[in-house]
Amino acid sequence: MSEGKILAGFLAPHPPHLVYGENPPQNEARSKGGWEQLRWAYERARRSIEELKPDVLLVHSPHWMTQVGHHFLGVRHLKGKSVDPIFPNLFRYNFELDVDVELAEACCAEAAAAGLVTQMMRNPNFRVDYGTITTLHMIRPQWDIPVVGISANNSPYYLTTKEGLGEMDILGKATRRAIEKSGRRAVLLASNTLCHYHFHEEPQPPEDMSREHPQSYEGYLWDMRIIDLLRQGRTQEVFQLLPQFIDEAFAEVKSGAFTWMFAAMGYPEIPGELHGYGSVIGTGNAVMEWNLERHARLASAVAA
Repeated sequence: MSEGKILAGFLAPHPPHLVYGENPPQNEARSKGGWEQLRWAYERARRSIEELKPDVLLVHSPHWMTQVGHHFLGVRHLKGKSVDPIFPNLFRYNFELDVDVELAEACCAEAAAAGLVTQMMRNPNFRVDYGTITTLHMIRPQWDIPVVGISANNSPYYLTTKEGLGEMDILGKATRRAIEKSGRRAVLLASNTLCHYHFHEEPQPPEDMSREHPQSYEGYLWDMRIIDLLRQGRTQEVFQLLPQFIDEAFAEVKSGAFTWMFAAMGYPEIPGELHGYGSVIGTGNAVMEWNLERHARLASAVAA
């Protein structure tokens, strides 16, 4: 068996409004569109997934919250209805997905061996959270690639940010080891928004884009600063700024997916590709890609 590898990582935010705006048959709510810049950004990301042809998609979602340990989906086939508790008027999604249980168990074991508290989720009637479902739908609406779902242990909120994100760093490195041993060609999905300041009242209709804009100008400036650094491949600087970004922009990356993904990829100092940026109820959302496969291919060509 050849060694597995991480093909790419995506910053893949999960506002349920994007699914609502797309009107897929799985979602009960209907719209007249909206949030096109972000939906089109995901269309560009989908083309990359099609080219990469991964064996598995791994997603870390802040809306599968676990108080004790890092949990992994451990049921081969899950089916049900995922409802956003804040926006049930927008997101009532009938999901059906296949889980790569073998890889999930390997990730769980590697993380436990590294000192983390971990657990497999074995409930066959488990309702998968809307963050996981939204990110997976937006990146691969065909639902034809097995997944590994990972919970967001709340350690960054109950411990210090540094301690909590330290756990996510360990989790990411354990994930990488599991992938390499598995022989899988994997894509990582960090289901995170950037600035998370948001409005508290919904327009009617919700898809009225004349009412959509960043809730916080300071948060928007922070998003642009972080995105610009990521586009330049200045990863180390981003992580030096991350605690301040989290504090001043209420950034959802505090929940850990962003750190998990970059730790698994080895914190590459390569330019990220921005597919698009937009606000959803005032929050800042960027769809970005770090294509390790393409970067390695170009580096080999230059060396030759």
